[in-house]
Amino acid sequence: MRQETIDRIRKFTEDRDWDQFHAPVHLAKSIVIEAAELLECFQWDDENYDVEHVKEELADVMVYCQNLADKLGVDPDEIINKKMDQNEAKYPVEKAKGSSAKYNEL
Repeated sequence: MRQETIDRIRKFTEDRDWDQFHAPVHLAKSIVIEAAELLECFQWDDENYDVEHVKEELADVMVYCQNLADKLGVDPDEIINKKMDQNEAKYPVEKAKGSSAKYNEL
């Protein structure tokens, strides 16, 4: 995410004095709630969905994720890259390519 976007999310929260409501547990709950709303976009038809609605719900998830990263004092790039290192080790290309099997089944 660009720094300009991150700053805008932070300013939105700051201007409304909402940080007081942003305990990690509340943000984690909000991520799950918004993710469920994202999933709802595909509830009855996984091919014909409203792309604009999907984008709105995905944005909500991402905003809450950034808020949680801020609250926990973690760098999203750092934690994503660390997780990608772990994923690459669990799912080497030569074993995982074209397969949906879990790492322990490769």
